[in-house]
Amino acid sequence: MTTILTMYGIVSLGLIFSFVKDKNKTMKVFKVAKKALLNSLPSLLGVLGIVGLILGLLPPETISKLIGSEAGFLSTIIASILGAVTLIPSLIAFPLAGSLLRAGATITTISVFVTTLVMVGFVTMPLEIKILGKKFALLRNGLSFIIAFIIAIIMGFIL
Repeated sequence: MTTILTMYGIVSLGLIFSFVKDKNKTMKVFKVAKKALLNSLPSLLGVLGIVGLILGLLPPETISKLIGSEAGFLSTIIASILGAVTLIPSLIAFPLAGSLLRAGATITTISVFVTTLVMVGFVTMPLEIKILGKKFALLRNGLSFIIAFIIAIIMGFIL
């Protein structure tokens, strides 16, 4: 609770400082932020709805069997593929990961899911190939996929 209050305090001070320094720029930033929020709201609500349904319909025991320690390494492979092909903002992925962790998923599985989600872009690969070239895009995504497993295994050992 102290951390949250500290963070809100720092943000509030920064906002006050910005408002005092240049009211017009601060208001402009609020308008940009509002537009960004409204643009991302449909996907945010959709993902939260799907997560809510999954967590509501599937009991924690089922989730644990699918992506928990009972599922073994196969759950980690499935989570890595889901993370690589899913296009979810990381702002949504972290609370989702926390919910799945509380429902019985393993640290390794959640780590590989979030890491591939952020680092591997299967859905955006055609655009990446067009802009950066096929060789670079394939190499970057392939190495990112492998590194995601290394990160997940390390996280599993540490935590």
